[in-house]
Amino acid sequence: MHRFLKEAAYRLLVNRQNILNNMANITEDALAAFKKSVKEQGDLLRRLKEENRPKVEITEAVSELRARKKKLEDKERELAPPKEAFNRASLEDLIKRRFFFSIAFGIYGGVAGLYDYGPMGCSMKSNLLKVWRQHFILQENLLEIDTPCLTPKTVLKASGHMEKFADVMVKDTQTGECFRADHLIKDYFEAELAKPKLADEKKAEYKSIIARLEGFSKDDIGCVIKKYNICNPLTKVPVSEPLDFNLMFGTSIGPGGNVSGFLRPETAQGIFVNFKKLLEFNNGRLPFGAASVGRAFRNEISPRSGLLRVREFDLAEIEYFVHPDRKDNFDKFCNVADLTPFLYSQDIQLSGEPPLKITLREAVEKGIIANETIGYFIGRIYLFLLRVGVNPAKVRFRQHLSTEMAHYACDCWDAECSTSFGWVECVGCADRACFDISRHQEATGVDLVAQQPLREP
Repeated sequence: MHRFLKEAAYRLLVNRQNILNNMANITEDALAAFKKSVKEQGDLLRRLKEENRPKVEITEAVSELRARKKKLEDKERELAPPKEAFNRASLEDLIKRRFFFSIAFGIYGGVAGLYDYGPMGCSMKSNLLKVWRQHFILQENLLEIDTPCLTPKTVLKASGHMEKFADVMVKDTQTGECFRADHLIKDYFEAELAKPKLADEKKAEYKSIIARLEGFSKDDIGCVIKKYNICNPLTKVPVSEPLDFNLMFGTSIGPGGNVSGFLRPETAQGIFVNFKKLLEFNNGRLPFGAASVGRAFRNEISPRSGLLRVREFDLAEIEYFVHPDRKDNFDKFCNVADLTPFLYSQDIQLSGEPPLKITLREAVEKGIIANETIGYFIGRIYLFLLRVGVNPAKVRFRQHLSTEMAHYACDCWDAECSTSFGWVECVGCADRACFDISRHQEATGVDLVAQQPLREP
């Protein structure tokens, strides 16, 4: 009898495995055409770059690639096995009732994008920052500094924030209500797609626009709004022409108002302007790192997604300074070299394949990750996320495509987490080279350089 039960159990396991294998094969067959489509567009984009074709052609190719990737991701989501039910609205209601956080100034009606943290929220945030300081500042021997939230305009002009730190906005022509233009367009087309009798051609057209929206210029956005007559969704009133809106809160410093300033959009500039003092504190030696934890402010046009897009928030940032010729000879890289986070490199994104799971050592050797220094901090970020409880299966490191790289970055990877909002960037890890240091040196005339003593020839 015992032997019979064992054989029956074995047959059940074999049958179950066969069913799973068949399901995997069916899923892979269904995705093959979508993956091929993404790969073909990725190959086209590479060829356009190699041939130095006009920027407009490359932009159009990138937009089409995003549209095809979106279709692939939608199909993967459709074919994925059902997940455990999660009710985000119920969770948000619970944490608000227990005062983890709530909308700020609620008795006056509240202000979008501003939140108060209650006792439990403060405790959670405090614990998170405590683990962050221990994991990074103490274990990496970083130099922590605290700098003002008020920043003179001249500093942010040198850093590029005055020119680059902006979103496209439109206004209700009657009430003056402001909308972030890309969000307004996306919401409009998502509402259209929800209509039951929408033609297949229109569905494909609207999905394509949503997928390409991130790469649209201000003029592209204006054309879409005009073509589809997109209005204020509540009042149905037309909106204005798109305009660039700088996301920094402006103010004046001092009673005379002669010094223009802004609430800082990041803490990093406080580290860069103190580079010389930090280098002297470290006895002039490289490499060294500095950290800063504090409030940052971004005047979001239309805050949304709970705490993901707010106007005032806490940032914990690190800037690590290394000899430019020694990025590939980082002593501590061996401590993380065998970690295997999911890597979503540029090439993989262009080919339509899923993220790659290989060791960081192999990723550096193959040139997927630019150098050992970036590889080391990707490993440390990965370990931190695991330490605070993030499921490793829901973490990936996505490399920025060359067309979306920030103005200051030579290479950039985002640690993204899979949430009920989709894949959300949680941490950015960028090789800024000497962009900020050189810009501040140029603006002030102060030497912000590290010197290396050489032997006498």
